Amino acid sequence: MDDVDSALDAVGPQLRALRRERGTTLAELSAVTGISVSTLSRLESGSRRPTLEQLLPLAKAHGVTLDELVGAPPTGDPRLHLRPISCQGGMTILPLTRRPGGIQAYKFVLSARARPKEPDPQTHEGYEWLYVLNGRLRLVLGEHDLVLAPGEVAEFDTHVPHWFGAADTESVEFLSLFGKQGERAHIRARPGNSRSR
Repeated sequence: MDDVDSALDAVGPQLRALRRERGTTLAELSAVTGISVSTLSRLESGSRRPTLEQLLPLAKAHGVTLDELVGAPPTGDPRLHLRPISCQGGMTILPLTRRPGGIQAYKFVLSARARPKEPDPQTHEGYEWLYVLNGRLRLVLGEHDLVLAPGEVAEFDTHVPHWFGAADTESVEFLSLFGKQGERAHIRARPGNSRSR
């Protein structure tokens, strides 16, 4: 936990350095990420620890990957040198790709015991796809309250208020692809569109 605390404590100065390096104001960053100016200021000063819903749009806005934002050093092929990131609420994130500004893949592990009991839906810039590997994932998406089992998928615009957590007493593992709003990660085949040789 000391490593996690140190990484989260270092996020504030890193956020401020990235923003100043790009010559961006807090107001401009707020317009891009949907995070209020006051919250951005508290994150940069270190008086508030970031949540995943804040880290994802901030990493995208600054053109860095999530692991780079929280201080994980570049280590070459991420499939061989993965470094988990622990967040508030019993969530562990394993980055699977290193493509700033493009589609990024993550494996999430949610601890059933550590998640808040009441959903707190958030919004941010982007588009997300989820694929459940193990356990049952509760997804609150707008007015819908869904439970996804292993092998089930959800995709949604992250401007829609959303929250996810373990649906029961078991932990949950799922894959997430996160990209630009409106981007699609798949092509649906339609009958009659295939060509025969």
